Amino acid sequence: MIPLTDAELFKKALEARKLRQTQTAATEGMHSVILKELQEIEQRQKVKILHCIESGSRAWGFASPDSDYDVRFIYVRPMEHYLRLDQTRDVIQWQLDDTLDINGWDLQKALTLLHKSNPTLFEWNSSPIVYKTTEEWQKIAEIINRYFVAKSGLYHYLSTAKSNYREYLKGDVVRLKKYFYVLRPLLACKWILAKGTPPPMEFSVLMEEYLDEAIKPDVQKLLDIKMNTPEITEGKKIDRVNEYLERTMEEMEAAIDALPPSGAQGWDELNALFLEIVRSSSK
Repeated sequence: MIPLTDAELFKKALEARKLRQTQTAATEGMHSVILKELQEIEQRQKVKILHCIESGSRAWGFASPDSDYDVRFIYVRPMEHYLRLDQTRDVIQWQLDDTLDINGWDLQKALTLLHKSNPTLFEWNSSPIVYKTTEEWQKIAEIINRYFVAKSGLYHYLSTAKSNYREYLKGDVVRLKKYFYVLRPLLACKWILAKGTPPPMEFSVLMEEYLDEAIKPDVQKLLDIKMNTPEITEGKKIDRVNEYLERTMEEMEAAIDALPPSGAQGWDELNALFLEIVRSSSK
């Protein structure tokens, strides 16, 4: 596929900005649409939604004009559900179309994955876009970071970066948005190595603190393209950025290998919290 010239990219950016202006009212109205969808999920599925957030590029801070809404939630069922022999699925996949991508995890699944330090849960807990939350979730939020294992998070983010780089950024012509699917996890690795805590979702925070100054102009240009042109926009690869990504992946791999193994948390606290939430939600 022939890459777009700078002039063509600029024209598309202008078109996208006009589209963004016409979509502003609709975007603001999506919050109400999502809340109505959550109400319908609760009624039809007979669940209580404990926490619901935006998890994709809108939460990361670099949505394109045609980006969809990646809505994720944690839910709990009545107590008798967890005492049945014929267990139902522990996920709800509600809607997937050009605008909305909505699905959620059962509380039992979520807390089991939290015990394994699943990075997704820490991201959902720190999303800057929260559609709904509850007192029950706040009890989880108070303890969640105690289950963060730095080495597990590092392996997750480095694997994400390497797979996206290998699949999307090795050719002469690349999908430009994919730079951020490598940059963000690598900067998340730098955050974890420096602070030992879950990284923030916002790309701007990671970029400001850990991105090399030498490539910030290139990344700023990529951000402008990403936020003002359609998701499928392609262009020539940026050698300086590719070199930075390859070098950083090698550095992160060496740093992770040098870390000592991490100890595992026990189950008692999570078991007690699970029972407390299920009982309170079943009243």
